[in-house]
Amino acid sequence: MNITDQQIKTLAQRSKQQCELCRSEDKLSAYLVSPKEGNEISDYVYACEQCQLQINNPETLDVNHWHGLNESIWSEVSAVKVLSWRVLNHLQRNHGPQDLLDMIYFTDEELSWAKDGFSTGDSTAEEDEEKHRDSNGDVLSDGDDVFLIKDLKVKGAGFTAKQGTKVKGISLVPNNPAQIEGRVESQRIVILTEFVKKQ
Repeated sequence: MNITDQQIKTLAQRSKQQCELCRSEDKLSAYLVSPKEGNEISDYVYACEQCQLQINNPETLDVNHWHGLNESIWSEVSAVKVLSWRVLNHLQRNHGPQDLLDMIYFTDEELSWAKDGFSTGDSTAEEDEEKHRDSNGDVLSDGDDVFLIKDLKVKGAGFTAKQGTKVKGISLVPNNPAQIEGRVESQRIVILTEFVKKQ
């Protein structure tokens, strides 16, 4: 569905004639936030040409352009929050602002929308980055046995887990591919995946 002139006027009023992502007032137009079909005005963000170009070509994202995200993540407009989340995820892959990502509050529907339309342009690479991997890059799974590749001082437990120690039946820490859990000397501990090798 093509957006109408009246809908564009509504967007302009909603945004106070500013880009809803960076607050620029130059070259503004309606941007459909995929995978929505544009049936509702709420499917669109009123965005400047520069924001749209960078969103459509994530490899060109310029971190200096996106200082307005610390405001747009709090928008009452779902489409604005969704686009902000996607941009932050792309920036975070290049050591960007994880703290802002952690602050975004989403309903289940908004989060689903954000993820459904999010792509790095390389789905295989994206999937790989989400997986837990050992020090050699091998994929780890729940229940795997691993070996420690260095001595690890276990804070609060009063012992050091020695290099070569076998950790049986690990558990993957959800939403954190850098951590696993396992039992060492009867203690359940969190271990960084970079310090283990899959058996």
